[in-house]
Amino acid sequence: MKRFIIAGAALLASAALPVAAQTVSMGTSPQGSAGYAMGAAIAKAATEKAGLQVRVQPFAGNSVAIAGMNRGEVDFSVVNEIEVVEALAGAGSYEGRKQDNVRMAAVLFPFTVSIYVKKDSPLKTVADLKGKRMTWGYSAMVTLKSVVGAMLANGGLTENDIQPVLVPNVNRGAEDFIAGKADAFFHATSSPKVVEADASVGGLRALQMLDTPEALARTKKVLPQSYVMELKPRPNQPAFPAPTRVLAYDYTLVVGKHVKDDVAYKVVKAIAENKDLLVSSFVGFRSMDPKKLAKKIEAEFHPGAAKYLQEAGQWPPR
Repeated sequence: MKRFIIAGAALLASAALPVAAQTVSMGTSPQGSAGYAMGAAIAKAATEKAGLQVRVQPFAGNSVAIAGMNRGEVDFSVVNEIEVVEALAGAGSYEGRKQDNVRMAAVLFPFTVSIYVKKDSPLKTVADLKGKRMTWGYSAMVTLKSVVGAMLANGGLTENDIQPVLVPNVNRGAEDFIAGKADAFFHATSSPKVVEADASVGGLRALQMLDTPEALARTKKVLPQSYVMELKPRPNQPAFPAPTRVLAYDYTLVVGKHVKDDVAYKVVKAIAENKDLLVSSFVGFRSMDPKKLAKKIEAEFHPGAAKYLQEAGQWPPR
């Protein structure tokens, strides 16, 4: 009898112990990038509001994280719409490397990018980059070659019109610019690295893009998912002394096919119901509409994500 009492007491004690939160990974681009900040914001929301333990795992670039997800080694990642479509189709920068195990979780918000120069530079528009040293390549962030190519096309330029400064990712591009190796560099607006570069060189200015029908047609020919939008000056956003047109495309959250349905459900729910917390971590989430996390895209949604979106009245995607 004594043995059973002791065993019962041990069982009750173990039941009283807190259950360890399930650990999942969030693959991102390098620290200092907007992609890292986005992933960290979602990880915080899912950890604090969904009872998960989400660990941020930075990689050299999104394409590395996507490859890890395809192998079942990465659970979630924040990537642009272009990358999702190309990865699942095995097209573009993923030619011959179809990533069958990647699934959509949610469309987040319009992601804005720009090409930056020093604030006192004589360069005013993207067209002025002709013959100038411009960061290029992005071997660890493969879709960005198309993104930057679309921006050059907006100004009537191609890779052959610039002096390419080859870099593996956007942060290295900013660092080479700071070091004086490039006249212009590409990065996301409001990213920590842009703030760093602004302070390091005495001020930045974003190059103006064109919005004529001809320029927009050239842009979309290179990058159909892109569009041009105007950003106005605002506090804590360097390089925009006046309203400036930049390139935009949608950023998304993707999830591995291997991830359990309830985990995908909880993460999407945490995003939809905690916008203020996300914004406090990364200001880009101000543009997110929690009621529009589903979008018709050439990619399959994860069943767990689809379940939440259906409950929230956002299904089917439009």
